[in-house]
Amino acid sequence: MIVCPLHEVAEQLVRSRPARIVSLLSPDQDSPQALAGMPRLVLRFHDIAEPREGLIAPDRAMIADLLAFAAAWQESGPLLIHCWMGVSRSPAAGLILACALDPARDEAEVAAALRQASPVATPNPLMIALADDLLQREGRLIAASAQIGRGLEAPHGTGFRLAARPGSKSA
Repeated sequence: MIVCPLHEVAEQLVRSRPARIVSLLSPDQDSPQALAGMPRLVLRFHDIAEPREGLIAPDRAMIADLLAFAAAWQESGPLLIHCWMGVSRSPAAGLILACALDPARDEAEVAAALRQASPVATPNPLMIALADDLLQREGRLIAASAQIGRGLEAPHGTGFRLAARPGSKSA
């Protein structure tokens, strides 16, 4: 998988030739152009850690859609996941999907790989909690994300790779 901020999507489409794209955007953001015929999932919600009046929080149905979209990923090319800044929503999706697509892999190992790949990643805790429940991880995904803690302060993240399938490499 490739995880990146919105401003890197066009470059990643050319350089990495992803098979699928996941866009995690605020309700009023425009979606970037994707390659013709590329399977795409667009989820629209605010980057918030808990529901707040007037804002759209990620919910169980959205995380279920994310899991189903990734489960259908059979192509050999990478899955590209992006959000606006590449710090919270897309790293959370990367962590969730790496655990979902390789269920035998330890959550703490995946979280540590995420932290190594992105020192600024701060996975969205609400997305992580919803996925922990849907994946029946019994709090292990929440604990693994909490263990790596808040990432370094930065204006935005930079693109990185994260292993998602058994035997795949992150680089």
